Amino acid sequence: MPNLPFSPEQIAAERLKPEEYEEIVQRLGRHPNKAELGMFGVMWSEHCCYKNSRPLLKQFPTEGDRILVGPGENAGVIDLGDGLQLAFKIESHNHPSAVEPFQGAATGVGGILRDIFTMGARPIALLNSLRFGNLDDSKTQRLFKGVVSGISHYGNCIGVPTVGGEVYFDAAYSENPLVNVMALGLMETQEIVKSGASGIGNPVLYVGSTTGRDGMGGASFASAELTDKSMDDRPAVQVGDPFLEKSLIEACLEAFKTGAVVAAQDMGAAGITCSTSEMAAKGGVGIEFDLDKVPVRESGMVPYEYLLSESQERMLFVAEKGREQELIDIFHRWGLHAVVAGTVIAEPIVRILFKGEIAAEITATALADNTPIYHRELLTEPPEYARKAWEWTADKLPECTAAGIEVQGNFQTWNQILLTLLDTPTIASKRWVYRQYDHQVQNNTVILPGGADAAVVRLRSPETSIIKDKSSTVDAVSEAQEIVEAEAVIPLFSKGQGREIGEVAAPLDSEGQVKVIPGVAATVDCNSRYVYLDPYEGAKAVVAEAARNLSCVGAEPLAVTDNLNFGSPEKPVGYWQLASACRGIADACRELETPVTGGNVSLYNETVDAEGNPQPIYPTPVIGMVGLIPDLTKICGQAWQKEGDLIYLLGIGELSENSDVKTSPTLGGSEYLAAVHGTIAGKPPIIDFDLERQVQKACRDGIRSGWVRSAHDCAEGGIAIALAECCISAKLGASIHLYPNSQHSQRWDELLFGEMGNCILVSVSPANEAAWTSYLQENLAASWQKIGLVDSTEGSLRVFTTDNLPLIEVNIADMGDRYYNAIERRIASA
Repeated sequence: MPNLPFSPEQIAAERLKPEEYEEIVQRLGRHPNKAELGMFGVMWSEHCCYKNSRPLLKQFPTEGDRILVGPGENAGVIDLGDGLQLAFKIESHNHPSAVEPFQGAATGVGGILRDIFTMGARPIALLNSLRFGNLDDSKTQRLFKGVVSGISHYGNCIGVPTVGGEVYFDAAYSENPLVNVMALGLMETQEIVKSGASGIGNPVLYVGSTTGRDGMGGASFASAELTDKSMDDRPAVQVGDPFLEKSLIEACLEAFKTGAVVAAQDMGAAGITCSTSEMAAKGGVGIEFDLDKVPVRESGMVPYEYLLSESQERMLFVAEKGREQELIDIFHRWGLHAVVAGTVIAEPIVRILFKGEIAAEITATALADNTPIYHRELLTEPPEYARKAWEWTADKLPECTAAGIEVQGNFQTWNQILLTLLDTPTIASKRWVYRQYDHQVQNNTVILPGGADAAVVRLRSPETSIIKDKSSTVDAVSEAQEIVEAEAVIPLFSKGQGREIGEVAAPLDSEGQVKVIPGVAATVDCNSRYVYLDPYEGAKAVVAEAARNLSCVGAEPLAVTDNLNFGSPEKPVGYWQLASACRGIADACRELETPVTGGNVSLYNETVDAEGNPQPIYPTPVIGMVGLIPDLTKICGQAWQKEGDLIYLLGIGELSENSDVKTSPTLGGSEYLAAVHGTIAGKPPIIDFDLERQVQKACRDGIRSGWVRSAHDCAEGGIAIALAECCISAKLGASIHLYPNSQHSQRWDELLFGEMGNCILVSVSPANEAAWTSYLQENLAASWQKIGLVDSTEGSLRVFTTDNLPLIEVNIADMGDRYYNAIERRIASA
């Protein structure tokens, strides 16, 4: 193209391809100016327009009886009944956290919270899904500490509890950590606030903080591989102010309740460019916006900098004409900026003014909707790495006996291997992480981090209010708070120690009885090793595990928000992983009737070394799922509750020649295979959705009927690790008998540490044994077994074969030391 105003290097610097630049020229009928080129660069990035993933996302189920707002808005919204509506969403801040872990993670929290309260919802909880490299590496430790510190700083200061999450450590994330943050909020406005502009002549208000040069081009930075020079992109990392955002929450919710706000949009990725173009495109109108009206924190800024700045804590409103001063006064009262900076116009364009002249003028849909879409060719067969991995079988491991197995020339007992796995940072307690988070602010956290498979938060209607908080610090280890009815005042107790930690005033019904208080459960999940080995089956397993975790606290799974973290879609293997995983998520969500309300796509998670060799992360489709708990008195955690309780395994029958077994543990893709034998291979567990639904329903029904007193999903590390975690949490031992499947020549390590879906460990009081057994016989057929009972306090986990041959006997103190101190030991030794 002759007489280009920009060099190929300048075009590439905006993360635009040559053919995309040609498309821009064709659409404009001219060459763009510098500001317009920057606008196209950020809006045509994968982060903003999903140009590689949008065709794949269309297969997700997005409709359901409870869905009020699906994909396309700032957050999804579902109906919880009784006038309660929940907004929730997950977002990533991966690349910013790789170059500036503290601010990258902190502003990730701030951004997802703005998505929630922009809808008119008050944020009530945060969760996070984090991935790092090997924790023994000094760089990983720096990133890990910085990210956790950033999350705790922003969440603690703003007053939203961080109630749950997950942390994985694997060399695949050494240079490219993942920071995914999920937020939940309860709607406070009568109408859900949407983002589509309307009303020709209505004023456009800029509200919140000032605009500076921080975060320049963050959206396009997030859509490129990380290289040795990525540290030079530190200006693309935003700087947040949680105290200012707290004021912004209150001001926005107050403004929304006036009815004077027509539409609202967070200024997140791509800042002013994204908010103006998306609001205009969604409303089928245009926006004229004057940069001279924008409050700034730096002098000498040019249109390019204004438009691409991602300074935090800023919003864009469309107000009813004549009521703008009413809104401005609200923001000024909260110490925030608020100015009329634009107008809704009939022509469907974004027109940017600067110093009395037009600085940019682009059709709104060209930026927001009508963007490039790439339909890439899918591999006709799985790539070589997957086919080779699938050839692996357990027969390639050394033979094992009831005593143990040889590992790299040294014989290890099953006791030693259990302790090794408990000391693995991915399996070990994340106490070092969550103790930095304020998980009890707002006084609605019912199950504390580390206490169960999912977080549980009380849903407070306007008529339910906190009276007092008697304790700001409660040991989180397996201690679920319990609501106990007592006339109109319900005391909250820390289970196990019996400490009263607060009270809640609850409304009474017409008969003077305390009304049932509902709750919401939430979880974030992804076993990325499964997805790497088999993206389709692995993604299905991720969705199933998220639903299973909710069922383990008694919640009915309702809906999903997803965060798709993948490598480059421009490479055949990368696109195969992405496409296969999306198909798996779609199929699993249909099977479990959990529609997708929205989410985030983060591609190009690859590190390019000095020689130009790209190293992608494991494909990591994180699933955030929420569920409804109708009655908060009917929940449970993972810890055993009482000596003598009976222990059952749901989802797996008596493993003998005559049993009707649908699934059995496998070592393919297991933590045992990776951590003990250093092998990443095999096929991950395959989900039987008929059995999955039955097992989850049995668990929920058991909890709600008062039979099941504890429940824990068998995940990484298999049955042995699940048993150990229940013992450690409760400080109670267990005596277990396991049944090897002789029909399938099952190995002892498969039985102990093999992993599978459809499997939940529960404990039941002997008084309820008859009712529980009758229920299982009727609803789970042969897919369950009674495997043991809870032992004395400060005892041991003892696992035997059916003929009383000992497999494992480890005391709780030793297990707890490995489990609780694995991360602390590595951090302290740095």
